[in-house]
Amino acid sequence: MVPTWAIVLDYIMGMIMWTLIGRAFMNIFQREDSTFFFMRVFVKYTNPIIKLFKPITPSFLFGGFIALYVAWFFYLFRFYAMPYLLGYDVWGMLAFPLESDFSKQLYQLFN
Repeated sequence: MVPTWAIVLDYIMGMIMWTLIGRAFMNIFQREDSTFFFMRVFVKYTNPIIKLFKPITPSFLFGGFIALYVAWFFYLFRFYAMPYLLGYDVWGMLAFPLESDFSKQLYQLFN
């Protein structure tokens, strides 16, 4: 049984990771200083995280690639460190609590 704090931590990190990925893909269609509501929300909530990772972000990255680079660190932590620290196996993307619960809800919605 996975402890509740670990599930909450994974949910938080998963939401951060997916928000960073969303920002990267929104950046394909919108500039970061866009007045579009969703882009402003993505930028507002992900800028502090991107600034936190600035010391280890390569200077040749630009735009949406920076957000993807930072999201990659959250993915790595969720996929490798969390299972190692908690002692459970990972069998693909649906082993993450956030994605697993989301896919179960989608399955129930469409079946």
